Amino acid sequence: MFAEERRQRILTMLESQGRVRIAELVSLMNVSEPTLRKDLTLLEQQKRLRRTHGGAIAVRPLFEPTIDDRFARHGAAKDLISRACLDEISPGDSIYLDGGTTVQRIAEQLEQQPVNVLTNAIGVATALADKPGIRHTLVGGTLRSLGGTIVGPVALDTLSRFTVNVAFISASGFTEDGISVADVADAQVKQATIERARRVVVPIDSSKFGINDFVTVCDLGPIDAVITEHADTQIQALCAAHGITLRVVS
Repeated sequence: MFAEERRQRILTMLESQGRVRIAELVSLMNVSEPTLRKDLTLLEQQKRLRRTHGGAIAVRPLFEPTIDDRFARHGAAKDLISRACLDEISPGDSIYLDGGTTVQRIAEQLEQQPVNVLTNAIGVATALADKPGIRHTLVGGTLRSLGGTIVGPVALDTLSRFTVNVAFISASGFTEDGISVADVADAQVKQATIERARRVVVPIDSSKFGINDFVTVCDLGPIDAVITEHADTQIQALCAAHGITLRVVS
């Protein structure tokens, strides 16, 4: 890979993820750390990124992509992760599926087995509508069209009446600080659900690791399991330190 190709790939990753780590770049591009540090320094001089300890962040604010854009990203990884999530569901379970694109894939792959699904996602409800063996309840409230989710005070009040065995909670960022998302109202719904769940599973592709999005949903304490397609030693150590079951599928 030529130097200019390498630098353009760095910028492309920053555009989609908001931040990159040198260790991640070394693994992806098979070049040395000093070479990548020179790349990041040059791009910073061109005001195309900002250097941080161990990596770089985008110089522009990271805006929330539309749900269609999110569906198009990392599709193969999301398919692997969502299929693995089916193993977390037992017949007769009550489960919560939120508005993440990986989580919606779980709904699409659910067989007609006796489960009770609670959701605040229009896409999930639509995917389950023609599966008569699966009962589903769509939370009421205010439609947030960008994410295709139901949010607001009515949604929060409704969630307080339910308890679920397993909640599948999506996130756009995962760090030592916890999981995070781009929207405050979505974060509030996720927080309310976590409080009503006996078990919390986070299905997340590896592009979200190392990212702090706009608002924190929760720290790592309430999370019982993380399912992903790749996890480096830092993520493995984080999960182990917080008693989180880490499942890597490939």
